[in-house]
Amino acid sequence: MKQIQQSVYTFDKNNPPVERVCPGEELLFCTMDCFGNQIQSEEQLVAQIDFSRTNPAAGPVYIEGAEVGDVLVVDILDIQVAKQGFVCTSGGCGPLIEDSELRTRLVKVENKVATFRDLSFLVEPMIGVIGTAPDGDAIATGHPGPHGGNMDSKKITKGARVYLPVRVPGALLQMGDLHAAMGDSELCGTGVEIAGEILVRVNLIKHFPLNWPVTETATHWYVNASGKTYEETLKAASLELRRLMEPVYGWDKTDLYLYLSIQGDVEINQACRPVAVDMILRFGIPKIPGKRPLIG
Repeated sequence: MKQIQQSVYTFDKNNPPVERVCPGEELLFCTMDCFGNQIQSEEQLVAQIDFSRTNPAAGPVYIEGAEVGDVLVVDILDIQVAKQGFVCTSGGCGPLIEDSELRTRLVKVENKVATFRDLSFLVEPMIGVIGTAPDGDAIATGHPGPHGGNMDSKKITKGARVYLPVRVPGALLQMGDLHAAMGDSELCGTGVEIAGEILVRVNLIKHFPLNWPVTETATHWYVNASGKTYEETLKAASLELRRLMEPVYGWDKTDLYLYLSIQGDVEINQACRPVAVDMILRFGIPKIPGKRPLIG
């Protein structure tokens, strides 16, 4: 099995691949935390770190046979996290920062249990950054987009399957930014940021149009979208989910719209930062026994 240890800080068609693999192969991505393992004590604040080393993503990996217009399928087989992570506040980030201090808290992890102050809880490791290279300009790994990137979705965890659009030959898969635990919206700008290892299997679906990344869980389908406003982002996710449903359900656009209103759930991945893209959400529907997959 190939191990991916080198990281980059952009999703870029010009990033040279560190490995080449075939569909069906398993890979182990060895990832740093979102600040490149710079924070090791509670005395260190975000303002003191080197921001050129944030959101490292291990890769990229070239997938043999991946062509523009295909879909890259990534099965998340396992996620193992380190024994220590951290959570911290950052200036200008989140709705409560005005009356909160800049602070770092270390979070110990032992036997799949995390400890924050006097509370302990089970870890739920998830992948914050996962995506393929865009066909245009490079995109920093800290940002989301139609290529994936920093989606920060709690649903991208062990057992999930992620579908990513292939925009350049080889797809150029990258991932990182693990969280041992994170609440929807990531209110202060960090979850339990932590280093670790991600075991995945990659495959391809040939010639399938996909505008936004999709996550499949045991029970649901989710379209992941991002934008400058909630309204813009919700519309993008809704349009894509309805488009994927149309050939599977066999209904017209209006009946699909009605169904999405009674069975679709909008969940906010991240809404904590005043940047160019400040809304990231997922829009999901339950799987229906007997219905063929939305993608495939």
